[in-house]
Amino acid sequence: MKPDLGKIKYHLFDKKVTIAPLVTFRILFGILMLFSVIRFWWNGWIYSQYIEPRLYFPFIEGLRPVEGQGMYGIFFLIGLSALMIALGYFYRVFTLLFFVLFTYVELLDKTNYLNHYYFISLVSFLLIWAPANKNFSLDVWRGVVMPVNKIQILYINVIKLQLGIVYFFAGIAKINYDWLFNAQPLKLWLSSKVQLPIIGQIFRYKITAYLFSWFGMLFDTTIPFFLAIKKTMPYAYIVVIIFHLVTGVLFPIGVFPLVMIMGTTIFFPSSFHEKLINKLSDLFRYSSRISMPGNTFYPKAHLVFFVVFFCVQVLFPLRYLVMPGNVFWSELGYRFSWRVMLMEKAGDITFFIQDGDRKHMVANYEYLTPQQEKMMSTQPDMILQFVRFLEKEFKAKGFEDPKITARSYVTLNGRPSRPFVNPEIDLSKVSLMQAGFILPYD
Repeated sequence: MKPDLGKIKYHLFDKKVTIAPLVTFRILFGILMLFSVIRFWWNGWIYSQYIEPRLYFPFIEGLRPVEGQGMYGIFFLIGLSALMIALGYFYRVFTLLFFVLFTYVELLDKTNYLNHYYFISLVSFLLIWAPANKNFSLDVWRGVVMPVNKIQILYINVIKLQLGIVYFFAGIAKINYDWLFNAQPLKLWLSSKVQLPIIGQIFRYKITAYLFSWFGMLFDTTIPFFLAIKKTMPYAYIVVIIFHLVTGVLFPIGVFPLVMIMGTTIFFPSSFHEKLINKLSDLFRYSSRISMPGNTFYPKAHLVFFVVFFCVQVLFPLRYLVMPGNVFWSELGYRFSWRVMLMEKAGDITFFIQDGDRKHMVANYEYLTPQQEKMMSTQPDMILQFVRFLEKEFKAKGFEDPKITARSYVTLNGRPSRPFVNPEIDLSKVSLMQAGFILPYD
């Protein structure tokens, strides 16, 4: 029996549903992003991460922070944009501005990369296309946007799909020997939590780390499906809350647990969102002045774009399969693939500069912050970026043709340290994908 493609298309893209879940998501997303910016500013991270460092490790060569105190202005605009997204005021302009500025900051330094920053960039990009300001928004209140009650389900499904991809690929990435059969790195991390009140004692047992590892894999790979099924959704959401609250307490992962707890409310029944919007409307004496049920229709170009976008989202995390070496060792294809908290990696690297009879041993701390030095010592692309900087630095000091080598050791998931970078290779002459640059991991 052949599937009815017309019916599938209707239920996935064309079906008209209440706009309320999208409006709720817009409000929660904007509020959480504003809170995140305030928290970032309050903790002094704007200065320590984007003003204080002498050197940066950008994802795009030549990308630099705004000079002087300009980064405070960038974060002010990000926070303002988040507030305007929540309010639905000049929604398209501020959603686009948020996406551009947030992604710009994210790409400035690999040192600060986090999976949830990538997730926020993707969601804000999807919201640019969504008609999330067409109800309970200042744009409607001002009369510049025609209010609607109904939208195509496409715009809600793309948010659900993006959330599902994050969970599912995070779960798939956990299906590896270290995570499931060595309970690493959780065995290392949980052993340091024995002093926690009430729950600390359970971390003294090895079985705890194994249970956490297997549950984490099963949770991530299945939770999108349980959230999508009407009968299991309430129970699945309770598990979502417990899972993210526990991980938030045990591990310093910022606002990510809140983002996922609040974001997955988009799976709630439409009636929940409608009641919430109605209560907010009564509270703020808001009237959308809809005289009849409204509709909005997506351009066909939107559907084509979303199909291409999610094909990339599905394939991009799998790019490590065509890259050489162990992905946890070389980290080729590791970022932007939803590998969340999968390894404990630490290293030490010393660089040597030689030009004829002139020799110099580099003190990394003279150029890098402690966090930059820590991250650079285990990530090949950052090592090569630092080498390019050293080459320019020492040529300016009179070294005509500096040869740069390194002695480095890295430990992965509690194993003994082993050599990382080939000490015989002139690092100023190699590329990231060149064989022999990173020693093989057995």
